[in-house]
Order: sequence, then C-alpha cells, then structure tokens
Amino acid sequence: MEQFIIEGKAPLSGTVVPSGNKNAAFPLISAALLTDQPVTLYNLPNIGDVRTMLNIVENLGVEVTRHDEHNVTLRAGTLQTTTPDPDRFAKIRGALVLMGSLLAREGQVVLHQPGGDQIGRRRVDTHIMALQALGAEFKYNGNFVLQATKLRGQDILLDEASVTATENALLAAVLAEGTTIIRNAASEPHVQDLCHLLKRMGANIEGIGSNMLTIHGVDSLHGAEYTLSSDYLEIGSFIALSAVTAGNILIKNACPEHLRMTLMVYERLGIKPEIQGQDLYLPGTQRLTIMPDIGDAIPTIDDAPWPGFPADMMSVTLVAATQATGTVLFHEKMYESRLFFVDRLINMGARIILCDPHRAVVQGPSTMRGEPHGISSPDIRAGIALLIAALCAEGTTVIRNIQQIDRGYENIEEKLLALGAKIKRIKG
Repeated sequence: MEQFIIEGKAPLSGTVVPSGNKNAAFPLISAALLTDQPVTLYNLPNIGDVRTMLNIVENLGVEVTRHDEHNVTLRAGTLQTTTPDPDRFAKIRGALVLMGSLLAREGQVVLHQPGGDQIGRRRVDTHIMALQALGAEFKYNGNFVLQATKLRGQDILLDEASVTATENALLAAVLAEGTTIIRNAASEPHVQDLCHLLKRMGANIEGIGSNMLTIHGVDSLHGAEYTLSSDYLEIGSFIALSAVTAGNILIKNACPEHLRMTLMVYERLGIKPEIQGQDLYLPGTQRLTIMPDIGDAIPTIDDAPWPGFPADMMSVTLVAATQATGTVLFHEKMYESRLFFVDRLINMGARIILCDPHRAVVQGPSTMRGEPHGISSPDIRAGIALLIAALCAEGTTVIRNIQQIDRGYENIEEKLLALGAKIKRIKG
C-alpha cells in the first residue's frame, strides 16, 4: 500500500490546472449506453474510480477506445450483459448510474451492492422510486433487480434532491414514451453536464440548472462529443490549500460560475480569491479571520443541495477554518460519518470539539503538528483534507492508504510538487 510523506510549511506558488469533474464522468459514460453510435468524452479525469467505471462498461460489451489519458470514445453496439461485474461494481458508488441507462436500453438491469466512501448510510430508495414511477418493476434479493417492458413519462417528485437518482431518472426518461417531469431534481454542475450531453445526443430536455426538469421522450439517440467541465471540488480544495499555506496560486479554467456559494463561504473565513476571467488567483497575503454573524454571534457553515454549499467541500473547509482567527460551527447534515476524521486533526493540534456526528466547533488559528507515525483516511474528501493539513503543519506527516485520495484527485503529488510542496509517494 502506498503512502505520502509530507514536509509541512513549504512555501507554495505557481499555476495549477484542475482535472475534469469526477462526478460528471460516471453519468456521461453511462449515457453512452443509450446509443449504438460513438460518444466521445474529452477531459475525463485519469483517476482510479473513472478507470474502474470504464472497465465496468467494457465488461458489459461497450467498445472503449482510449485516445490518451483524458479522451475516450465509447461505442455500445451490442451489450453482452445487463449485470455489471460485481467485483468492480463494489469498488465505486458512481456506477449506480448504469441503472437508468441499462433499463432504458435493454429493459432490465441487475446491480450488486455498490461501493464508495464510508461516510454513513447512502440510500438508493429514491433511485428505485423514480424508475418505478416510469414503469419499472423492482425486487430486492440482495441485489437490485429492475425490469420494464415499456417506460412511460410521468410527473415525478423525488423525496430528496439526490444527484444520482436525478441522473438515473434522466437516463431512463429520455427514451421513455411521452413527457417526464422531475421535481426536486438535483442541479449540480455534473447533472447539468449530463443534460447537455444528452441534448447533443438528441434528447429534448428543458429546465437545465433548475430543480424541475422536463424531458420529452424521443425514439432514439445518436452519437456526440462532449468536454467535461473542471472539477469544482478539486478547485475548492486548492483554494483551501492556498489559504492555509499562504500560497500564491493561480487556478486555471476554474469555472467561477460553479463556485459562487463556495466563494461566499470561503469569504466568511477571510479567503478572497481574485476572479480573472475563467481563472482564480489566490494571493499569499490573505489574513484568515472568521466573520461573525450579526451581533458577534458564532457563524455556522452547513451543506445543502445545489446551489447550496456542497457536502463534499465540508472537510477541506473545516481544515481551512483551523487556520483562521475566530470560532465557527460546522453542521454536516447529509452524512453521519463525514466528520469522524476530525480526531486526526485534533491529534495534529487543531482545536475542534466534535459535538455529535453532524456538528463540530472549530476555534482557530491552531498550530498544526506533523504526524510522522502515520494517519489514514476514511474517504476521498477526508483524505485531501488531511493532506492539506499536513502541508500547513510543522514537521513530517505520513498519510497511509492514499488510494482514497487517488480515487478522486488525479496526479495530486505532481500538481503539488509543481507548486513547491515537499511530498513524495512511497511503498508502504
């Protein structure tokens, strides 16, 4: 098992280019199954989870042509099976989006239990209810089994604004008979990417970017090309990294339109990037100070469905708060195990009170100490948060099980080395 060895307090400066949106890769790959014509995707992140997803669809019978590390053409001429390989499927959660496309294409799908981050219970009920509304029959025998002779459009109200459930409903509805309305739909950038690709393939979708999507079913879809937008979660991670290390960093292709709430929350910690067209510049002279609420009340940072503050940004923002003057409450509403990594930060010197599984109070600034004996991460976002903490800590930190970070962040050590970080990857 590989590890990172990090020497903290190195001055960082330079330019970084974010990878394509990891969470867009899964539904866009799944969308390619809805046509027998080629679908070419550009700017795919070359990370473990995406490589696993490509292997899964290849095993289904999709012809996958890898032009280089980031550009792929998929052609789903004839599918050999509607049951994704259970061993690969158990490694990632994103492959759940195959549910909608396989049901629409073949009228049936059998899925095993998905993998992914261990951050608490993650329901699939919303996915099933949406597909049942379109006409699918469902049974659970340890696996998820869905069948449909004919999908028909319906007016669907999702019981939660689930990203993946919205994507599954979209993938099934574009070829369904009649009109489908998805209410309480998720509208994250990766959902928008899926809608835009489907439109290029011939789908008829209205309301993109809103919480109500209207899909007029079509008889067939055709091939298309699409470029994934930059990963706004990686960009948010580099903003936090720059802030806590006083780095002078330019983030290229940052898609500021996807960062409005993130930048608003960071500003409450004293972090104010300069928007330069599609780029962001982080000056190293920023003074991190938590902005209290009116009446000098302790502020709260909490997550919410888009366009609210992304749940996946909570971990890195919490690390940023440890280096800001003042007190702030973090309220993680979505996952009951997301905050359990803070014990590692406390051991490194952070002043944090974990009130319960969903809330933590952070008082800063804290002088962080390295962890030479090693720390490990329970999930992708905690992994990058610990890496950011190590880069602003005094001394050496060893991070184990870095495959968690590799699942979501492409060539992270090369990007950090280019900024001047002292980091190396070794065999554990």
